[in-house]
Amino acid sequence: MKIAVVFLAAAVLCRAAGPVVWKVEPPDWVVPGHSTTLRMLLTGSDLGGAKVKPCAALANAGHESASANGSYLFFDLTIPAGIRPGPCAIEISSDSGRTTVPFEIVPPLDPSRNFQGFSPDDVIYLIMPDRFANGDPSNDDPTASRGLFDRAKARYYHGGDLDGVRQRLPYLKELGITAIWLTPIYDNANHMNDRERYDNQAITDYHGYGSVDFYGVEEHFGTLDSFRRLVDAAHAIGIKVIQDQVANHTGPYHPWVHDPPTPAWFHGTESDHPDETWQTWTLLDPNATVEMRRGTLDGWFVNILPDLNQNDPEVARYITQNTLWWMARTGIDGIRQDTVPYVPRAFWREWTGAIHAEFPKARVVGEVFDQDPGLVSFFQRGRKGFDGIDTGLDTVFDFPLFYGVRSFFAHHDSASELARVVAHDSLYPDPGRLVTFLGLHDVARFMNEKGATADDLARAYTLLFSVRGTPMIYYGDEIGMRGGDDPDNRRDFPGGWKEDARNAFEAGGRTPEENKLFDHIRRLAAVRKESEALRRGRMIDLICTKTAYAYARVAGNERILAVFHDGPDGEMLSIPAKVAGFSDGARLADAAGGLPPVEVAHGAIDIRLPARAAALYRQR
Repeated sequence: MKIAVVFLAAAVLCRAAGPVVWKVEPPDWVVPGHSTTLRMLLTGSDLGGAKVKPCAALANAGHESASANGSYLFFDLTIPAGIRPGPCAIEISSDSGRTTVPFEIVPPLDPSRNFQGFSPDDVIYLIMPDRFANGDPSNDDPTASRGLFDRAKARYYHGGDLDGVRQRLPYLKELGITAIWLTPIYDNANHMNDRERYDNQAITDYHGYGSVDFYGVEEHFGTLDSFRRLVDAAHAIGIKVIQDQVANHTGPYHPWVHDPPTPAWFHGTESDHPDETWQTWTLLDPNATVEMRRGTLDGWFVNILPDLNQNDPEVARYITQNTLWWMARTGIDGIRQDTVPYVPRAFWREWTGAIHAEFPKARVVGEVFDQDPGLVSFFQRGRKGFDGIDTGLDTVFDFPLFYGVRSFFAHHDSASELARVVAHDSLYPDPGRLVTFLGLHDVARFMNEKGATADDLARAYTLLFSVRGTPMIYYGDEIGMRGGDDPDNRRDFPGGWKEDARNAFEAGGRTPEENKLFDHIRRLAAVRKESEALRRGRMIDLICTKTAYAYARVAGNERILAVFHDGPDGEMLSIPAKVAGFSDGARLADAAGGLPPVEVAHGAIDIRLPARAAALYRQR
């Protein structure tokens, strides 16, 4: 993508006179199933007063509007349904001359193999491409962005890429993964970000959240073709792909920062902008004023990430078209949307509406990073807030459960802290759609919690795979990787680089502790796959004490009793069974593979649990 843009700029600049165009957005479009009108954005110079004449197969629908300095030109382009794929150049002319810019109509992808969404039937695996596996060493230190690669420095690029993810798909399949979520692959800055320094290490955008081109792929990761090969390969073995997108902000080095396409493109400017207040609770508060919410909705993250103004119609149209382009061009099955609360809810309603209209099966999960179930549930589809808005976001991440799981299994607090989270399920239109997790790239790893053990992590996974929702694993947590706060929680996966001392992608390269945990998760994934009760069954809380928590998952004739004990000594529990439909005389086996069978008698299940244990007792 970047090479093509540079080539285009060079070709156009050699002209003696006339408008100059060095970027076309979107650069192409997939054959639509119905007539579609795009809002095109050209970037260049001398575009003021320019006129547009597309090829005969397309129609200029008007709305030619240039920025005051002539750097940008907006216009509408109508693409008829069923248009034949192929190049379709656009002529740009003014009194000083004319130029031609490329545009292409691309064949559509097969909807039966793409855009399939995700659900509680899936197990999601979160990958930071830069830290997972190096499949193509030739892009470690690309010509366009020299000097940003150094594995010895935590905030530099380390060489992981899209080809590396593709090559490790069999490992994920073996683990039982059915969907992968990749952190953003947008093109990022080509020079060192020296605006801030942490631990005397300069910042790069290896994580992908500092976009400078929303239509480009970061050259350290590969190309658009690399991404498409990854999606195709994943789909071929039954693994879906979820793309991380960012509608809230750009990176600090995006060209728009110093020359925005419209005066209202950002909230403020680099030198004069509101700071983020992080007061997300004001969004839920019907008594809060517009002024109180403004700091949350308009503020620049950490005072450096330019906040896009989705109330500007051009910004809203740009973001929505960009999302539809990525989906249609790559075949992804869903989207993980970053920093959801910091964007107006009305925008999410329109954005998700456009996605669902074009790709009915595709699904979106939003990040609402908060411990309050009231705020998190405020953004899930199916619930109108006091503002009358349903965001249309199919689901959200269950951050409240994350905190509850860490409290019980890692900190060994009372089980009531965990049970109280589930007690708020009535706030959600559908708690079964929540995406649940034990860790991700923005928090310290589970194994970094003081005193946490691999056995604690295994018990937490037993809950993750049995509680309502769609379970997600952060890369490396299946082998108990350690790591503190960012960036220590983003260590390289051992074996992803040929020079690594060991290869944890293979059993022989893992320690006995790592293999035990890996095998446990693989077993849980297999049990969940064959269990309708664990994937979609009704959840019934049965008992909660200071050291124990038990619930049932019920679907049809299948019943599973999930029991968790965190006391330092053994304990006898008598769990009511009749209320969940367990039959007297039934003998239940532990599907998690650890504890001896138990029997239902007199409407109860009496279990002697050892210290810090977990079990999934199953009756069919």
